[in-house]
Amino acid sequence: MELILNKSVQGRKGIMFPPLDVPRAKKLNEKYLREHDAELPSVSEPEVVRHFTNLSRQNFGVDSNFYPLGSCTMKYNPKFTERVASGERFTSLHPLAPQLAEGARFTQGALEVVSNLEGALSKITGMDAFTTQPAAGAHGELTGVMLIAAYHRQKENKKKHILIPDSGHGTNPATAAIAGYTVKTIPSDDNGVMDIDEFKRLLNKDTAAVMLTCPNTLGVFNPRVKEISHLAHEAGALMYYDGANLNAILGKVRPGDLGFDVVHLNLHKTFATPHGGGGPGSGPVGVKKELIPFLPIPRIRKTKKKMFELDFEEPLSIGYISPFYGNFAVMLKAYAYILLLGKNGLVEVSENAVLNANYLKHHLSKHYETPYSKNCLHEFVISASRQAKKGVRAIDIAKALIDEGIHPPTVYFPLIVKEAMMIEPTETESKETLDKFIEVMVNLARLAESNPKIFKTFPKTTPVNRLDEVKAAKDMNIAG
Repeated sequence: MELILNKSVQGRKGIMFPPLDVPRAKKLNEKYLREHDAELPSVSEPEVVRHFTNLSRQNFGVDSNFYPLGSCTMKYNPKFTERVASGERFTSLHPLAPQLAEGARFTQGALEVVSNLEGALSKITGMDAFTTQPAAGAHGELTGVMLIAAYHRQKENKKKHILIPDSGHGTNPATAAIAGYTVKTIPSDDNGVMDIDEFKRLLNKDTAAVMLTCPNTLGVFNPRVKEISHLAHEAGALMYYDGANLNAILGKVRPGDLGFDVVHLNLHKTFATPHGGGGPGSGPVGVKKELIPFLPIPRIRKTKKKMFELDFEEPLSIGYISPFYGNFAVMLKAYAYILLLGKNGLVEVSENAVLNANYLKHHLSKHYETPYSKNCLHEFVISASRQAKKGVRAIDIAKALIDEGIHPPTVYFPLIVKEAMMIEPTETESKETLDKFIEVMVNLARLAESNPKIFKTFPKTTPVNRLDEVKAAKDMNIAG
């Protein structure tokens, strides 16, 4: 798009300022004055509106097109939750108010929402308590592993490593390392789940925890998860549940009932709050009763007078992990979503997410390699290895999808599948949308057979076309 400065015409105005309603300033010191006028565009109001409207159309979002980004659960965000979160009696609250004796009277509703959300998430996951403070999924992961570390320190357990399957969520190894543990990676077996024999070989008294994404990034649920939990607990390790894929089992099975001790959730995935554009996120963490004393402060308590207040006196707490109480607006949206759907609605979420994913997998498996042929849960992985033999790789198919108005799926992850394309349709997409996606993917597979060279020209419809990605990564200071 053309820069708005290039549309500027001297003397043209796009705004009329209201009359000055403050005293005019006396003459300013010369050193504070510009030597030249600010380089601002002179354009009319229609030109301003058209420029920024057209600029906004360059953004890709789930409100505009299909967004099957695997493992990220980019489902439609219902607008009623936005209305709930924009209520003035919530938005006008100052975050410091609950900490003031007088202010707490005026924040009872907000504190009750957080407390009730913690309770709802505990019931959904089978945990005993929650903290809503983590501001994103990775932040929740780190909080969860910090809680595990604090638990072991208090027990004087000298644990050294965390076991993570190679089909786990991508941030798990980094989280474990930041928390001070070494990582031992467990390969997947032929069924796409953690190799149980290798798990037994690596599990020992030095194991602090086992981090499982369940179902994993292949969209496969591990049927031996309760056995894994039992073995981990026998070795003195804790079980950590990565909740990035909770959308697949919501209302069907509770992580706490499977033997998990710590769980993080992504409110911005499972519970329909915005996820794209970098946020805002929310990654609450739930724990079993043995880990409650280590939860971050402040905690919300209900007094004998049935008033909500903040408790900062927790001697074993890992302390503050967020400036206040987490992303409150995201909590409002998630709580409203849970109340609207209820138990039966949450079950429908997972059922339809799984149905949509298997519908896509069934049709696409005829044209792309499927490394794991069993039924999937909410997402699945196909491979462009067949197309790669013709010179068309997963990244080329991703670029071609952009020209079709479809956001590419996650490519080249998980790393254990060559030319991987991880697809998650979510429950919010219609059959018509899924059929259109199938049609496009089938046509691209056929095009890869008949005219593979054309893929190097995609995308053609974007302001910036095919980039030299190696140069973009290694020679970023081109303009300098």
